[in-house]
Amino acid sequence: MLRRAVTLIAAIAILGGAAAFSAPTSAGRSEAMTLTIYSGRDERFVKPLYDRFMELTGLELRVRYGDSATLAATLLEEGSNSPADIFFAQDAGALGAVASEGRLQVLPESVLRRVPKRFRAPGKRWVGVTGRARVVAYNTDVLSARQLPATIWGYTHPRWKDKLGLPPTNASFQAFVTAMRLRAGDDRTRDWLIALRENGVRYYPSNSRVLDAVASREIQVGFVNHYYLYQLKEQRPSAPVANHFLRAKRDPGALINVAGAGIVTGTENRRAAVRFVNFLLARGIQRFFAHSPGRAEYPLVRGVRPRAGLPPLQNIEGAKINLGALGRHLPRTLELLNEVGYTR
Repeated sequence: MLRRAVTLIAAIAILGGAAAFSAPTSAGRSEAMTLTIYSGRDERFVKPLYDRFMELTGLELRVRYGDSATLAATLLEEGSNSPADIFFAQDAGALGAVASEGRLQVLPESVLRRVPKRFRAPGKRWVGVTGRARVVAYNTDVLSARQLPATIWGYTHPRWKDKLGLPPTNASFQAFVTAMRLRAGDDRTRDWLIALRENGVRYYPSNSRVLDAVASREIQVGFVNHYYLYQLKEQRPSAPVANHFLRAKRDPGALINVAGAGIVTGTENRRAAVRFVNFLLARGIQRFFAHSPGRAEYPLVRGVRPRAGLPPLQNIEGAKINLGALGRHLPRTLELLNEVGYTR
């Protein structure tokens, strides 16, 4: 009970920094009373932010939660009939897939320039909100960092037979495979996926389940985003799991991706939608993503530092991928994963 109270107080203190975002005004209240968000971010982690936005602005948020890839497909199926005003996705691939079909609007320069060019769409139709690094999570009771391969390619070795797990339907994993295809080509990527499968790789429905399996020794290593470790440690501080950041140059296993947001084409609430995107980029909200209990995403706006102990983004020399390309190339990645038996 005490731990839960401390956690709640810490989160509220960090969110308090968003008060400088903008106070409610009568004009703000009348411009649009409801915004509909398609949220690829998990309700447990972003609902406090949504509640804070409603408190500050007087606007109501109607939120549809789901997997980013599924929500992207839904937006494309709905077309101009979609009720969505904003797409807040877990990764750039899902955002790019929607943007490439003309379903996201061009964002104002005042929003885009708040984030480094590397982390926003070349076509200006989405902007990164937080950064996340691909890592290899490993069980510290049975492994040390010295025993881990130097590159992502090394995990096809027989040493890792039946000891590796990944979430094949997860949008971030699919973006990582897309990056591998762009850097190494389809043939090498297919060979790698098949080699993992033949080596007994285990499939899980989410990054969190991969971490749970690593902690319980069901597997020894797993491919996930870096911040899931902090979520695990918040619940189980003694869990024997650590992150291994791959440092080889151009290694797709060290992809830096983003969670990001875009405004859906056809919305009648553009002004309010811009307010919401700016809210996500407010320093107080960026600190919430980076430093509140169980969170350790990379902030993308100037003036907010990442959590202590994380390597600076500029020091991770993974695959240099134009994040805007991930969405355009995602359909072929999905075909490939199905062909090799990962998502059937």
